[in-house]
Amino acid sequence: MSVIKKCLFPAAGYGTRFLPATKAMPKEMLPIVTKPLIQYGVEEAMDAGITGMAIVTGRGKRALEDHFDISYELEHQIEGSSKEALLDETRRIIDKCTFSYTRQVEMKGLGHAILVGGNLIGHEPFAVILADDYCVNNDGDSVLKQMVKLYDKYQCSIVAIEEVPQDETYKYGVIEGVEEEDGIYRISNMVEKPAPEDAPSNLAVIGRYILTPDIYEIIENTPPGKNGEMQITDALLTQAKSGKVIGYKFKGRRFDCGSVDGFIEATNFTYQQTKS
Repeated sequence: MSVIKKCLFPAAGYGTRFLPATKAMPKEMLPIVTKPLIQYGVEEAMDAGITGMAIVTGRGKRALEDHFDISYELEHQIEGSSKEALLDETRRIIDKCTFSYTRQVEMKGLGHAILVGGNLIGHEPFAVILADDYCVNNDGDSVLKQMVKLYDKYQCSIVAIEEVPQDETYKYGVIEGVEEEDGIYRISNMVEKPAPEDAPSNLAVIGRYILTPDIYEIIENTPPGKNGEMQITDALLTQAKSGKVIGYKFKGRRFDCGSVDGFIEATNFTYQQTKS
């Protein structure tokens, strides 16, 4: 059994790129075919052996809590029908996992969201999934499961990375490091959303992390960074300077479902998978 028992889901953002759909519905509840983004993330965490789900929410996010709860009225209505089986996956999640929630009252960046979620995690290593980044790997372990196995070996913070076009580095945290093994980098530098000409590489951090518990104190002592926000990239840089952050070029495919184009691409891909 892995020592990673809990996964944090920062889910307080407004999802403004999907307005008006997200005016009253959390962006994490947007469906890829028939399943909301947040459920794909929870299932990925479960595949990695994690059963403690900690979700950082905000105003208007009650649907997240309701989704991972029993709906007696709905189940009574469809009991005995062919539609009953459609809830099997969700019921399995509810039965096997525990869910805890806290609110991020102010939006001060990903680092702040992780800090707010600290009360749900405690002093132990933990995973972080950004549901906007929908990851699939049809040829083996899920992305987070790959990272959990890596943590068992390296016992330090790990970030998932992938190559991005040089002209898109301004969207990501970008790493610099030495490749110690195939696809595994010992990170020496991290820059949040650099201009293409300033980026140390084209290896970008995506929404999968494993963090060691000292990250909380580091975030608290890290001054605001890009856009005046508490950036997790800046906090991780402190760990990286001590050689305690690994960048992992994961196996699989990532869809940026925080953008409309990526969301449509993910939907089409997943729909085709269900038909094959």
